[in-house]
Amino acid sequence: MITKANYPDDIPESRIELLELIKEKLSEKKKERDILKIIILGGLDSGKTTLTAFLSKELLNLGYKVAILDCDVGQKSILPPATISLGILNEKFEELHNIKPYKSYFIGSTTPIQFFGEMIVGIKRLCDLAEELGVEVVIIDTTGLIFGSGFDLKRMKIELINPNIIVGLEKEGELKPLLDLFKNKYKIVKLKVYDYAKSFSREERRKIRLEKWREYFKDSRSYEIKITINLTGSKVFQGKEISEEEKYLMEALFKWKVFYGSKCEGKYTVVKRDLEEIPRKIDKNVLYYLEPEKFEDIIVGLIDERGFCIDIGILKEIDFENKVLKIISPIDEELLKDVKEIRIGRLKIVEDGDEYLLDRDYL
Repeated sequence: MITKANYPDDIPESRIELLELIKEKLSEKKKERDILKIIILGGLDSGKTTLTAFLSKELLNLGYKVAILDCDVGQKSILPPATISLGILNEKFEELHNIKPYKSYFIGSTTPIQFFGEMIVGIKRLCDLAEELGVEVVIIDTTGLIFGSGFDLKRMKIELINPNIIVGLEKEGELKPLLDLFKNKYKIVKLKVYDYAKSFSREERRKIRLEKWREYFKDSRSYEIKITINLTGSKVFQGKEISEEEKYLMEALFKWKVFYGSKCEGKYTVVKRDLEEIPRKIDKNVLYYLEPEKFEDIIVGLIDERGFCIDIGILKEIDFENKVLKIISPIDEELLKDVKEIRIGRLKIVEDGDEYLLDRDYL
């Protein structure tokens, strides 16, 4: 599998000094029996994942109980894609993608833009889980978004998780406005981007993601799941299901075949298909409609009773008439019994593994 993290043979002295600082902090924390939280910030191709791998391996070799929280939804190392994942290190590893996630939180996209809520909730819940498990140090690898909304997301993450150490990987002081916000509150370590850090083009990043999608779904199976399960992530399934009378009225008025509909606070949402080509004047603020094909090939999270993502799948079809979801997923069939919710994402994955980002309001 292609990976962006290359473990350097020639470790810069600054990374060794950071490791020594972490060991000192861990000695202090051992007395307090508290977890040490380290968040790594930096722009694209700044070496965040490489540094995460280096620190994790060294601390694991020293006998510490280490966890990695992979929040880089655009270039995930600890799969599955479109999630943030907590890896608990119980044994030595070569690459981060060799680590199996202990738990994941479903984001449903490969970009955090429009999904700040999911990103913030996920990182908080997984950090708390690491603490529950008695982890001594958790290293948080973040996305390369540090400008605009990315700046705001990093600020919110720091405010929420209250890290002990913030590591900033910089080329030309680009993190200064962000780090200055916390200079009197947390230990901040500024590091120069590794001289031999490799840069990746947008197309190269896309190819890396596509290979990971193909690899992840290569042994998938087809499943049919009754819609009696909680289905979230679309306004179609919010509110109260419309009555047969309401359904009949819409079909007669608009010449539709109505598959499903719901209403909430006076607004209707309907899944339909046109039966005739006629002019229709519809106020979408009152009645929002969409075709059943809009649900095809969309990533879904298979969620357990605690709200964590057991695995992901691709929604192939919603058979509204028979009330069945048709998905493909690598999930073990035995684990399906633990799925309490299916959460619809905003990423379309087609057969060749290619991906298409969808707007938050798409469904």
